[in-house]
Amino acid sequence: MTTLAAPVSTSATPASVSASRTSEAQTTAITGCHLHATDVFCIDGHGDEVVVSLTGTPTSPLPAQYTDCHAHGSESYCVDPEGNDVLVLNTTEAGHDDAEDQGHTDEASEGEVNCHFHAGVEHCVAAGESESSTEAAATCDAPPTRDYNVGLRVGSIFIILATSGLAVFFPLFLHKLPFGKINGTIFTMIKQFGTGIIISTAFVHLYTHAYLMFTNNCLTGIDYEATTSAVVMAGLFVAFLVEYSGYRYVISKEQKKDHCHHTTGASGGNEEGLTMGADTKNIQGNTASSSPLQDISHSHAPANFNPNTLLAVGVMEAGILFHSVLLGLTLVVAPDSSSNTSGYYKTLLAVIVFHQFFEGLALGARIALLTNSSLHFGIWSKMLMAVAFTLITPLGMAIGIGVLNEFNGNDQSTVLTIGVLDALSAGVLLWVGVVDMWGRDWAVSGGEMVEAGFGKVTVGLLSLILGMVLMSVLGKWA
Repeated sequence: MTTLAAPVSTSATPASVSASRTSEAQTTAITGCHLHATDVFCIDGHGDEVVVSLTGTPTSPLPAQYTDCHAHGSESYCVDPEGNDVLVLNTTEAGHDDAEDQGHTDEASEGEVNCHFHAGVEHCVAAGESESSTEAAATCDAPPTRDYNVGLRVGSIFIILATSGLAVFFPLFLHKLPFGKINGTIFTMIKQFGTGIIISTAFVHLYTHAYLMFTNNCLTGIDYEATTSAVVMAGLFVAFLVEYSGYRYVISKEQKKDHCHHTTGASGGNEEGLTMGADTKNIQGNTASSSPLQDISHSHAPANFNPNTLLAVGVMEAGILFHSVLLGLTLVVAPDSSSNTSGYYKTLLAVIVFHQFFEGLALGARIALLTNSSLHFGIWSKMLMAVAFTLITPLGMAIGIGVLNEFNGNDQSTVLTIGVLDALSAGVLLWVGVVDMWGRDWAVSGGEMVEAGFGKVTVGLLSLILGMVLMSVLGKWA
C-alpha cells in the first residue's frame, strides 16, 4: 500500500500529468487524475501513480483530484466531489505492473494491444483485460490508424483470384474427361465433400459470424435474443420460395409447350424429343426426378430436365456470392499483426485461400453436373457461373483496399449490414446444403446415394464428413 506523504497544497495537477515522481507531495489529496483505457490513475504524495477503484464505468468529466484521503485499517480511501469514499490502490494491488504503467499511454494511443477480431472485423477494447471481460468495455470509436502493407494486399487479390478460379473450373474440366468409372468415383468424392463444405460454411462460418455481429455491444437497440436465428430463418425461406416459384414457372412453361406440340402435331416436336433424349445420356443419376412435385401425374416437365437442380445451384451460388464480398472486404481490412499474433494477415490469408478452394470445389462440382435443357442452359452459362465465383471475392478485396483507412468495424451500420448479410447467406446455404444437396442425394427417391453400392456409400460418407470437419476447423481463424 502506498503511504500518503507529507503536507502541502492540495491544488490539482493538470490531467495530463505523467507517471513520474513530482517534487510536491500531498497528504490529504491525490491529484492529476486521468484515464488509461477504463482505469482511473492519480498521483500520490510520492509522485507515484495510484489507481482509484470505482464501481462501474468512470463518469465524465473525471474529477482532477480526490480529497480528504484517510485510512480504514490497512486500506486507503479518498473522497470524490459527491462526498463518496473511493478505494485507492497502488498499481501492484490493482493488477498493473510497472511495465504496463510505463507503457499504457503509448499502448492506448497506438491501439494495438486494445484490439481483437470477431469474424474478421476489428473491435478495440480496454488494455490489459481478457477477451470475455473486454466486451463490456469495448469502444465503438473507429480503430486506430494502422500501417497496412498495401502491396501485400494487392498481391493477395491475385492469389485469391487464382485459387478461386482453379477450384471452381477444375470439376468442369474433369467432367469432360473420358474416364468413366474413375471419373464417377472422383465426382462422388468432390460432390459429397462439397456438401459438407457448404453445410459447415452455413453453420460454423456464417451463422456464428452473424451471431457475433448481432451481439456486438456497439449495435444498440436490438434486444430480441433470437435475432440471428430469425434472420437465418428468413434466408432459408427466401431460398425455398425462389426454388419453388421457379419450379412452378418452368413446369407451367413446359405444359404450354407440350400442349402446343400436341395440337399442331409438328414433326419438330419429335426431333426435339430425340435431341433431348440424346442429351439424357450425359445426365448423372442424381439429376433424375427427385422432387415430390415431379411425381405428380399432371406435371409435364421433360424427363431430362430437373429444374430444382438448376435452381438449387443458382440459389447456392447467390448465397456464396453474398458472403464472398464480405469475406474479401474483411480480409483486406485486417491488420498485418494483431495484439497477440505477429503476421496475423498472412495467417488469415492462408486460411481464406483454403476456404476459397474448398468452396470453389463444392460449387464447381454442382455446376459441372447441370445438363442442357429447353432453357438453353449450356457450357457458356456454366462458364459464366464459374467466372462470377472467381471474381467476387477479389472484388470484395478491391473494395476493402479502397476503404482501408476509413473502415470501422465498430460502426453500427457496418455491424448491422454484416450481420444481416451473413445471416441471410447462412439461411440460403442451409436450405441448399441440407435439402438440395444432402437430402436429395441421400434421402430422396432417385438420389445418387439412395441405392448406391457399399463402396460408393462409404466413399461418399467419408467425403461428406471430411468436408464438414475441414471447414469447421478453418472456422477457428476465419
